[in-house]
Amino acid sequence: MRDTGIQVPIKATAGIPGWDAFLLALLVFSVLMITGFAESGLGNRFQDVARHPFLGQLLPLAGVEAMGQIGPRPAEPLGLLLVALTLGLLGIYFVVDLGLQGRWQGVVKAILLTAIITTAVYLPTMKLILLDAQGPRGSYSHDGGVLQTEATIQFLWQGKNPYVEDYTQTPMATWGHPDFRTALYHYPYLPWTFLFSAPFYRVGQAVGFYDQRLVYLLLMTVALALVGCLAHSMRAKLALVAAIGLNPLMALDLIFGQNDLFVLCWLIFSLVAWQHWSHHHYQPRWALILSTLCFGLACASKPTAWFFAPFYGLLLIADQPELLNQGWRDWGKAIGLILQRSQWAILAFALVVLPYVFWNPYAFYDDVWRWSNGQGETGYQIWGWGASNFVLALGWVRDRFDQWPFWRLELLCAVPLLLWFLIRQRRHNTLFIACWHYSVFLFVFFYSSRFLNENYLSYILAFLSLGALTREEEGKTGR
Repeated sequence: MRDTGIQVPIKATAGIPGWDAFLLALLVFSVLMITGFAESGLGNRFQDVARHPFLGQLLPLAGVEAMGQIGPRPAEPLGLLLVALTLGLLGIYFVVDLGLQGRWQGVVKAILLTAIITTAVYLPTMKLILLDAQGPRGSYSHDGGVLQTEATIQFLWQGKNPYVEDYTQTPMATWGHPDFRTALYHYPYLPWTFLFSAPFYRVGQAVGFYDQRLVYLLLMTVALALVGCLAHSMRAKLALVAAIGLNPLMALDLIFGQNDLFVLCWLIFSLVAWQHWSHHHYQPRWALILSTLCFGLACASKPTAWFFAPFYGLLLIADQPELLNQGWRDWGKAIGLILQRSQWAILAFALVVLPYVFWNPYAFYDDVWRWSNGQGETGYQIWGWGASNFVLALGWVRDRFDQWPFWRLELLCAVPLLLWFLIRQRRHNTLFIACWHYSVFLFVFFYSSRFLNENYLSYILAFLSLGALTREEEGKTGR
C-alpha cells in the first residue's frame, strides 16, 4: 500500500503502556536507592531497631536471625521488607497499567500509588521518628528542620524570642561537625515555620510524644491529595502526585526532616486555590483570598518563596491579558491590580513577621539575613554544589568562612534572567510557565550564591515537576 503521509492516531486501549508507569518506576527505583544509601550510613540501625519496644516486635525472632545483621541496603529487616513491599506494589501497578482500561484503571492505579508512597516514604519516616525518640535525640533526624524548630517552639511557649536565644543547650548542639555549628547561634527561618507547628507541639506534649516530622507528614498528605487538581488528564494527575510524593531528593528530606517541603506545601495550597479561582467563570473571591493567604504564609516561612512573587503576581492577573499585551505603559495598571489582589498575602506576611521584627530588629536581621550571607563571627560558611566551589578551588578566599562578593555574581546572572522570564510570562501567562520560570530562576540564583545545598535541588525539582506536568493542551486558555 502506498504511503499517503496521513498519520492515523492510535486509539488508547488496554495493553499500551502508559508513560506514567515509566515515570513511577524511575522515581521508585531512585527513592529506594537514595534512601537506602542514606540509611546505610546510620551506625547502629540494626541494633536500634531490634531493641525498640515497638519496632523490635514487628518481626519474629527467627526471621530477624535469618536475615542477619549484614544484608543489602538499608541492611535492617524492616527496611528491607518495606523495599520489597514497595517493589511488589510497583509490579502490580505495571500489570494494572497493561491490563485494565477506563475509569477503573485510574482508580486502582491511584490506590496503588498511595500504597507505594506509604511504603517508600511515609513508613520509613515513621520508623526514623520512633528510632529518634528512643534516643539519643538527633540520631535519626535533621538539625534545622527538626531539632532546631522544636527548640524554637519551646522558646515560643516560654515567651522567649527565638531570634535572640542560642541553641547551645538543645539536642542540636551535638549534631554535625563541630567546626560548622554556626547555626547554634541563629534561627535562619521565618516565624511561620514554628508558629504553625506550635499547637501540634502542645498536643504532642499532652500525649507524651512529638516529632516535627509529624507536621511535615500531615502537610504533605494534604498537598498530595490536592496537587493532582493542577494536572489535566488522569495520567498527568498520577504522574504529578508521584513526582511530588516520590521526589527522590525530597523523600530523603521528609524522612530525615528537612523543612523545604514545608514551604512547598503552602505554595501548592496557594496554586490549587488560584486554579480554582482562575478556571471558574464566576471567579469565587474566597478562592483568591485563600490562594493569596497561603502564598503570604509561604513567604513567611522561608525566603525561598519570595522568588516566586514576580511569577505568582503575573498569575493573579492572568484573566486580564490586555494589561500585559498592549505595551509597557499598562504595566502600572497591572502592578496596581496585582497589589490589590495580593493584599491578603501582604497582610498574612506582615502579621506573622512584623511582630518579631519589632521585638528585636537587629536579632531578626542577624539571624535571617546576615548569617546566610556569612557575615559576623558565626556566619554561614561557603558550602554546597554551586559555583562557590570555583571560588574556593582558585584560592580567592582563605577558607569557607571568608567573605567574597557573591552578590555581584547573583545580580549578573539572576537579574537579566528574571527580566527575560517576566517578558516571556507576559506573553504566555500560565501556571506551567510560572512554575518552570521560578524553578530555573531559583536554580541560577542559588548556583551563583554563597551556597547551593543539596536539599535546594529537591525543592527545585518539585517545581520543575509542577511546570512539566501541569501544561494544558495546546490552544486551551486559563479559563
